[in-house]
Amino acid sequence: MPRTGATTAILAAVLFGLSTPLAKLLVHDLSPWMLAGLLYLGSGIGLGLVRLLTGSRQRGERGLRGAEWLWLMAAVAAGGVAGPVLLMFGLTATPASTASLLLNLEGVFTALLAWFVFREGVDRRLVAGMAAIVAGAVVLSWGGPVSLAGGWGNGGWGPAAVAAACLMWAVDNNLTRKVSLADPADIATIKGLVAGTVNVGIALALGDALPAAPTAAAAMLVGLLGYGVSLVLFVVALRHIGAARTGAYFSTAPFVGGIASLAIFGEPVTLGLAAAAVLMGVGVWLHLTEDHDHEHDHDEMEHDHPHVHDAHHRHHHDGPQDGPVTEPHSHRHRHGRLRHRHAHFPDAHHAHRH
Repeated sequence: MPRTGATTAILAAVLFGLSTPLAKLLVHDLSPWMLAGLLYLGSGIGLGLVRLLTGSRQRGERGLRGAEWLWLMAAVAAGGVAGPVLLMFGLTATPASTASLLLNLEGVFTALLAWFVFREGVDRRLVAGMAAIVAGAVVLSWGGPVSLAGGWGNGGWGPAAVAAACLMWAVDNNLTRKVSLADPADIATIKGLVAGTVNVGIALALGDALPAAPTAAAAMLVGLLGYGVSLVLFVVALRHIGAARTGAYFSTAPFVGGIASLAIFGEPVTLGLAAAAVLMGVGVWLHLTEDHDHEHDHDEMEHDHPHVHDAHHRHHHDGPQDGPVTEPHSHRHRHGRLRHRHAHFPDAHHAHRH
């Protein structure tokens, strides 16, 4: 499961990173807000159409239930509504170079919230890996002198708004982790539709017009892969390794975009790109080689999620499937108290404090 989480998080970063240079091909025909809206709508509508055409969920997955709807709506409100609006206001009073650097705060805030608010396990190796990945992202986004002074009465509110947007996306990431046991495709569809509607609404309010059909279709196709499928993989990673580690792996997306730009736009290999490769490589290595192994307690709990019968799932089924089940399936089940030792990550069964 830890390897599954790391793999899906990195794949999510690759898809999202590739979407950036592809979106640059469209940005001349669309405003940033209209482009963002179409990318998100492409993910939501595309994933929704896939569900309608297939008519079924992936094996073992289940829909959102009970309080999970409240967590998801809170996540959507933070990341799909408040985040874009705060970023819009912040960009109007923040130099581009400063904004690029500040956007790296999303990964930092995600980790800090995961560690200190949601009590995910943390150690020095994990912190060092996160610091190396963020340092690589900072190197990539460095665009010259940084100014924290800005508009709105020269009080620095522009950079503060950009930082607040990053905080909202970090809240979104951590709240989404709380619903990650539900079908990731459902989560990504809902978030894409809401965020897309918000961004398109902002674009129209600012005087933009809807683009021609071919341009809109191209943007939505990029969004389906770079935002929709990427988010599905991101949620799967949240399920297995928690928000801090998933956010760290996902922070490598700008490097993937930089590499893709070399081929698409013929951009030169820069010292910054090489330095970022080293820093991010070190950070990812530190995370991949993490060995979080100690004796821990599992309290009694009851929940519903996709699982197979393993050391943490020793219940039996009544009827023709009596006995251990090795195929992924989902139903409500109870865990008894258990104390044991093995390598683990902050998934649904390992939310204990350290």
